[in-house]
Amino acid sequence: MNVRPAGPDDVDAIAALELEAFPDDAWTPEYLQVAIDGKMPTVRILAAVDDAGTVIGHALVSVVYEIAELQRIATAEEQRRRGIGRVLLGACIDLAREEGAERILLEVREDNTAALPFYDRAGFVEIDRRERYYRDGATGIVLAFNLVAPA
Repeated sequence: MNVRPAGPDDVDAIAALELEAFPDDAWTPEYLQVAIDGKMPTVRILAAVDDAGTVIGHALVSVVYEIAELQRIATAEEQRRRGIGRVLLGACIDLAREEGAERILLEVREDNTAALPFYDRAGFVEIDRRERYYRDGATGIVLAFNLVAPA
């Protein structure tokens, strides 16, 4: 497996993963294309590909000055529990550091029993809660990961 910046040929595969992972809030192929074309200057899309070059996961991260926001991370359903998400998260952390971010923020549903321990194991800590953050009224938990050592 390899993680690399997503390219134009990845749009359809990433759009399909978006629909699988986020059926109520998937990025459209058109929106993904705009991001991949560099027309959203803060957004980076990373693709995890297998040895055959098939996209098996992706991550979207936005970096604005000292703050990076992990907007989404997804792995193909049949590829889950194989460490792909962990590798993608590591690549996002590396990217954020390279672009000068001091911390990464993300929101996760309070009922996402797979994501919460995943981010906890990676060192993210809860810093806030957003009541009724999601369309269905679910609470969002704001997590942060510091990229710089405390002074």
